[in-house]
Amino acid sequence: MSFRDHFSSHSSSYSEFRPGYPKELFSYLKTLVPDGTSVWDCGTGNGQAAVSLAEVFDSVIATDPSANQISEAEEHPKVRYLVASAENSTLENLQVDLVTVAQAFHWFDFDAFFTEVRRVCKPGGVLAIWGYGLQTTSPETDTIVKRLYGEITGPYWPPERRYVEEAYKTVPFPFSEIDPPALFMEEFWTVEQVLGYLRTWSSVQKFIQKNGRDPVSEVEDQLRSSWGNSKLRSVKWPLFFRIGRIL
Repeated sequence: MSFRDHFSSHSSSYSEFRPGYPKELFSYLKTLVPDGTSVWDCGTGNGQAAVSLAEVFDSVIATDPSANQISEAEEHPKVRYLVASAENSTLENLQVDLVTVAQAFHWFDFDAFFTEVRRVCKPGGVLAIWGYGLQTTSPETDTIVKRLYGEITGPYWPPERRYVEEAYKTVPFPFSEIDPPALFMEEFWTVEQVLGYLRTWSSVQKFIQKNGRDPVSEVEDQLRSSWGNSKLRSVKWPLFFRIGRIL
């Protein structure tokens, strides 16, 4: 499967406005491989998960096929960034204890990636895939965001987006599955930050390319009004997972 880059054109804003994963997630992943020291973070994007993984593991190899995304990634002494695909990581055989994929699995060739996981992950190691869908803030704000997502930019989402909408549940998973605890991301954001985040959506960027205008502007006034007088508001994204042990 050829690499289709949906994010390089706005890699700096992607890095600035994407929500952060909770520390509890990485502590939990460590419990799955308590003696493990090395991680491959595949589809790392701006390195958001990789840097957090480096707080609990000794070594993280973070790969992404987008050179622009890698160039914007946060540096960390325990993280080594490589421009490489999920299906051909260039890692050594049986090199890592844990493989992670944060909000990127839907872009992969699934079978080829699973073959690569078996090659690079040690026996007894773990593959942890996670993602998230639409955020929740308040009923009024959520309705506006859903309109942007479906009615306005719906036709501009790439077809792979359906896997996120299905929480990856429809993808055959060839490993011994593990049920994780319920986890979510939460940010306390201004309305400006939410608008910045919405503009990182691949559907929004595609809409702009095709139509020469920003679709977020169609809901901006409504969104600002729904935000009310509070400067900061809680914005939450429930996480979903596919986690399995390589036997």
